Amino acid sequence: MTLITITQNFGGDGMAIARKLADGLGVELFDDRKLQSLVQARGIPSEEIGRFDEKAPGFLDKFMGSRPQVFLDILESVIYEVARKGEGVIIGHGSQMLLRDFDCAFHVRVFSSNKRRIDHMAAQQGLSREAALKLIRKRDQEQSGFFNFAFHLELNDPSLYDLIIHTEKLDVDTAAALIIQAARSECLRTCSLKALEAMERLALEKKVHAALVASSMDMNTIFVEVPEKGTVHVYGISHNLDDTRKVEAEVRRVPGVSKLVSGISVVTGV
Repeated sequence: MTLITITQNFGGDGMAIARKLADGLGVELFDDRKLQSLVQARGIPSEEIGRFDEKAPGFLDKFMGSRPQVFLDILESVIYEVARKGEGVIIGHGSQMLLRDFDCAFHVRVFSSNKRRIDHMAAQQGLSREAALKLIRKRDQEQSGFFNFAFHLELNDPSLYDLIIHTEKLDVDTAAALIIQAARSECLRTCSLKALEAMERLALEKKVHAALVASSMDMNTIFVEVPEKGTVHVYGISHNLDDTRKVEAEVRRVPGVSKLVSGISVVTGV
C-alpha cells in the first residue's frame, strides 16, 4: 500500500502529477474537491471552507472567535481519517506536516516556475499574464500564511519532504514515473497496524477538540488525549461544575467516543 502527499504551488503541475500517480498506483486521489466535501460533511458550511481553506485567518475572521480553529481541527481530522486507509494520494492541506511522523507516508514537493504557472492560468482561465501573476502571488501568500498559522512552520522547509521536484526540468510524465518508482521501492514501508490505529486516534482527538472549541470552551485550560480507540481523556481546570459537565457532555456527543475519562478540576477564580 502507498500513501503519498503532494504539496504544490498554485497553478503548477502538482495536480496533473497527482492524477497520474493515483492512476499508476491504483489508489484513490484526495484532491481539493474531495477533501472539501469531507470537511463540509462534518458540518462546516461551504462558504466557510472557501474563506479558510489554505488561508490564514484575516482581520475580519479574528472577530469570528473560534471558527478558524474549528475548521482547522475538522480539516486535520479528515486528513487523519483519509490517511488511515493506508494508501492514497493526498493533495496539500498540511498533510505533509500532519503525517510527517509516520514513516509509511512519502512526502513530495512539486515546484513550477512562475512562467509555467502564468502560462497555465492564461490558457485555462483566459487571464492576461499580468492578472495571472497577481493571482499566483496572492494564492502563494495565502498558502504560506495558512501553513504558518496552522503549524508555525515554513511551507518550503525542505526537511518536510522526502522528494522535491522542479517541473522546469522534468515534465509531468517523467515526474510521475519518478515518484511511482520511489513509491514502489522496498525502502518505503507499508503503514503498520500501529500507525493506522494512531491515525484513527488522532482523527478522534481533533474531532473532540473541534467540538469543544465550537462550544466556546477555554481550550487553554482543557486538554484532550485519545490513548486508545474510542477512549477520550479530558483533563485540566474549569471555572465551575457546570462547565465541567458541559465539557463531558460535548465529548460524549462526538461520534466515535465510546468511553470518557474525565480529570477536570474545578478551580474558582481562574
